[in-house]
Amino acid sequence: MIDSTGKMPGRGAYLHKQRSCWERGMKGALERALKTDLTPEDLVRLAEYAASFPEESSRSPAEIGVGSQTM
Repeated sequence: MIDSTGKMPGRGAYLHKQRSCWERGMKGALERALKTDLTPEDLVRLAEYAASFPEESSRSPAEIGVGSQTM
């Protein structure tokens, strides 16, 4: 689940607003950080979201949280 506020409960990981950072995360780093398996649907949703970011980083490294909610 993407959490642009970074305040949702549960385990989370932060990624820069940079497409290459998200692409690296989807290759396994997110699964390790979140201690969970990402489904193919999760990966599609994350890839679609990442496509809205620039390829290279901007001067201000804003971050977005991604997390696995615990209930």
